[in-house]
Formats: sequence, C-alpha cells, structure tokens
Amino acid sequence: MENAFKPGDPALEVAGVESGKHQYHHEEHWVVRDEQPRIDRIIAGGAGGRYFLLIGEKGTGKTSMLLEAMRKIDGEGCAMFEAHGDLEIFRVRLGKALDYEFHEDTHLVRDDHDGQDLLEMIQQRAEQWAASNLVTTVLNSDDYWVYERLKRYATRMEVIPVSDLPKGRAMDALRRYRRQYFGEELSHEVLEEIYDKVGGRLSFLNRVAKAKDYMKLCDSICEAEKRWFLNKCWILGPEMDDDVMDEQKYSVTLVDKEKEMEKTYDPEIGHILPQIPLHKAREIMTRADFIQSYDHENIFTIDSRAMVRADSVPMQNAFRDICSWEGFDKHLEGTLERIGDIESLGRTRELTIKDLWNQGKYQLAMRDPKGRDNGVAEFSVVEGQKDDEDD
Repeated sequence: MENAFKPGDPALEVAGVESGKHQYHHEEHWVVRDEQPRIDRIIAGGAGGRYFLLIGEKGTGKTSMLLEAMRKIDGEGCAMFEAHGDLEIFRVRLGKALDYEFHEDTHLVRDDHDGQDLLEMIQQRAEQWAASNLVTTVLNSDDYWVYERLKRYATRMEVIPVSDLPKGRAMDALRRYRRQYFGEELSHEVLEEIYDKVGGRLSFLNRVAKAKDYMKLCDSICEAEKRWFLNKCWILGPEMDDDVMDEQKYSVTLVDKEKEMEKTYDPEIGHILPQIPLHKAREIMTRADFIQSYDHENIFTIDSRAMVRADSVPMQNAFRDICSWEGFDKHLEGTLERIGDIESLGRTRELTIKDLWNQGKYQLAMRDPKGRDNGVAEFSVVEGQKDDEDD
C-alpha cells in the first residue's frame, strides 16, 4: 500500500495535470477559487484531526480544486478514487486505488440502504483516522442527502460549501481568458450579458470561454437546461391517464418565489436566486422525498444550510420562461384538477349487493371510530325495476 502514496497519481494523469510525465496546461484551471488555498493546505497534510466534506452543485469546481492541490505536491501522500453505485465495483476500485493500478472516472453512491450503510462505514473510518491524526479524508458530493447522512454522527467533520462564482469574479476571469487565448477584449456589456445567461457556474464558464461563438453557446446552455427540466417534469394537463398520476404529482410542485422577493439581481454580486428552507419546500410538495429527487436530477439544489433553490442560473431562467408561457396557468390548473379527480376516485369504493329477490333486504349499521352508533342504512329492491340481465 505504500506505493499508493508515493509521488505521482493516476488521477492526475487521467486529468492531464501531472507535472512530471505530461505538460501541465494551466488554461484548463484558469479560475482560482477563494477556497483553493484551504484545499491546498488540507491535501498537503496541514489540517490533521479533522475530515472534510466538499459540497456544492455539479460543475462548481470541487474536483478540479482537489486535483490542482494534488498537482502542487505531485500527489505525494494522496490516494484518490471515485465511488460507484455498485458495491462490488466500489470495493474493487478502492483496492486498486490503494495499489495505483488505474483510476476510473465515475462517481455515484446510491441513496438506498446499501449506499447509506457504505457511506456510514466510510465516515466511521474517517472519524477514527482524524482522531489519530493518521489520515485526512476528503469527501466530495453534489447531493444533499450525503451531508444529511453524515451530519448525524459527525464530530470531527468540517463542511466546505462550493458555490457559483460571484458576478465580478466570473466576469474578470472570462475577460482575462479571452484576452490571453483569443486576443479579444470583451466589453463590460457583453460580459454582463454572458453572466445574465449562465451565471457564475464554472463548468458553463469553461465552455463559454473556449467557444468561438460564445453567445450562441450561452443560448445553447440555457436551452439544454430547459429541455432537461421539461423532459423530467413537464405536466400533462387535464387529459392525462390515471397511471401517470404519481409522476405528475412530482411535476406540479414548481414554486414561483420570485414574486415575493424585493430584489432578484444585485449590480455588484449578480443573481440572487429565490430560495426557501427545505422544511417549507417539503410542506409545499406535501412529500418529504420529492425535493431530494429534484436535487439528484440537478433541477433544484439543497445547500449545506438546508436552503432550496434552482440548480443554476440557466435553470432559474428556464423556470421563469416556462411559467410565462401563454396558457401555462390554465394548463397547470387543469393538471391539478385531474390529479384531484383521480385521487378522489381512488378513495371511492363501489359496493355491489346481490340476491335481493323476493323482497330481500340488507341493513347496514354505521358506527364512528369509537364504536358509537351512527345510523342504519337499508337496501331493498324497488318495485317495477329490473336488472339489465333480465331485459
């Protein structure tokens, strides 16, 4: 196992940032986040006695910061691998990472009993290592359920939130990149327009910075987010079949919080995405599990303060655009009415009474939950009426 912690790391080689064998392309890491010095210190072994959870939306630069910190020490003393939903694959990858044979590029631990138990096992080991100052463990996730699960038993864990870049940092970084690699000086107005479309999400800015037609790419990113949302959550209206009701109950929980906000954009800090506490989001949805499904699908995000908001600026723009469509409110109302009708029908029971010939009768005694009499109902055949079978 000592081999696994010698200088050099397959994770760096796969990412193309290894300083020894391959040329390091700094343009791939052109934005230095404020959290980078802290991550550098952690990865270099200067933060013993604790373990860490990096949490933030997908594409905010969490893994890139880890790889950059590892590059600075040539991976010495570090072993990195990415988890998987299949526990057997997880076991094999962990073993091979400690022997440095290869490094795969996928990361999922499922939010089920097996995945939760696995995460708890890793946390127990991280707590023990932190207590003995032997190993510093860094966990990296964009799902809130991971934080929620770890928080139960965390005594030595520190949380490092990683969010979108603020407006000024995003625009300055984009300006410098276009000037250095394209010889192009973007105006303040153009930079603001780009920021208005894609916000400060690092993965979006990376793509925009390298695009020949950056405005076209911004529009493409916004359209892709809107299509993703519609494919996952579109409502089917009053004509929908009853067998899709559960999926539709999941879809009609879009909440427009912007109308209640005094300010949704600040000239200095940029977008202020509407957000509500997690417990209120669950109350609005009338279910506790739906909101975390949205988080996993990158539609909403739940941060470490348990606040819920759109996953990104393009996703919030998609919400705003869809809710402004002509006829949307009527379509939503029709869907809600259809769901109500289906639920009402599901609560209705049909009682069939047979063999009421020769003046036969049935009497039903009705009682409340405490056993008190609540009346009697009598069923009998009405003179002069026949069943369809007798016609």
